[in-house]
Amino acid sequence: MFAEQNPFFPKVDSNKRLHQNLNMEKIIPVGTVWIENLALEELNMDTSGMVHIDDHLNPAHFLEEASIDLMNAIRDKIEILTIKFNEFRGEENNHSLIKLFKISNTVNDFMLFRNSLRLVFSRKANDLITVGFLSNGKNFYTPRLGASGPADGEVHEIRAHLGPFNNITWKFQGEDIDLEAMIRHYLSEFIRNSAR
Repeated sequence: MFAEQNPFFPKVDSNKRLHQNLNMEKIIPVGTVWIENLALEELNMDTSGMVHIDDHLNPAHFLEEASIDLMNAIRDKIEILTIKFNEFRGEENNHSLIKLFKISNTVNDFMLFRNSLRLVFSRKANDLITVGFLSNGKNFYTPRLGASGPADGEVHEIRAHLGPFNNITWKFQGEDIDLEAMIRHYLSEFIRNSAR
């Protein structure tokens, strides 16, 4: 009513505004899972009577979710790539195919297997994911990082970094990881070392 009387405020068509908002959602991707979870928590609070007012201040829950999400993303991408590799490699020799296995009694640890070599991705803690090779025994060794040969240590460690407002980034040797590059590196190392 005020806008209609005041010439400095143009009249806004509510249908046009709704249409513009829908177009903005198509242009700018917005992660809504957290707000959906917040709404579900509130509904559960109404039915159960339990209030979790400070959960957003405790990073342990966020670290657990983030580590599970990262492991799922790694596994999903590796699964797609190994299926592609196996298709291109052919199925004449079953021993040359890469197999992906989930590790029992874990949330989402997994390993790749080919010609007695295993590449193991394991969530050791809410803020720690390890990656290592296992060959014919129980000793882990690290994938190479450069042409100079094997690195020191038993496994590579990918650690969560908790920033302001519970923003979680994943780091390897202090540097942010690029998921695509990391997967390409480990999968290439595994395929080349398991070809024999």
